[in-house]
Amino acid sequence: MSGQPAAARSGKRSNPRHRAREFVLQGIYQSLVGGQDEAAIRSQAAGVAGFDKADGELYSALLARTLADLAALEQALTPHIDRPWAEISPIERGILLLGACEFKHFPETPYRVVLNEAIELAKSFGGTDGHRFVNGVLDKLAAELRPNERR
Repeated sequence: MSGQPAAARSGKRSNPRHRAREFVLQGIYQSLVGGQDEAAIRSQAAGVAGFDKADGELYSALLARTLADLAALEQALTPHIDRPWAEISPIERGILLLGACEFKHFPETPYRVVLNEAIELAKSFGGTDGHRFVNGVLDKLAAELRPNERR
């Protein structure tokens, strides 16, 4: 991943909550691929152009909760994945973990918002059809975690 979120690289204007999710995804990636801890991730993010435009409260909450709950989130996602985790790109894995975290721990964020944000992240950062994979997996997880909301 580059040092700037996709919206900043492409010149698109992005809302603060979407920017926060982009930075959280970058942080998850740094943890998964580089083994960085939360403090190092936060320090690096604070120095990236555009970070001040992100929703800092959402960024902090999502990053901390996702990193603290990685194993449980993976466990929740595993039944809905058609291949081993090792075969999933770190970007798509990070998007799935972030979406699972929001479904599980942030019920104030509507199901459709979580799903749409994950799809947009996959389109910006993932592989060619990564957004379809992310959509399918998270939709199945939502049926389990948010059965009353997902209709």
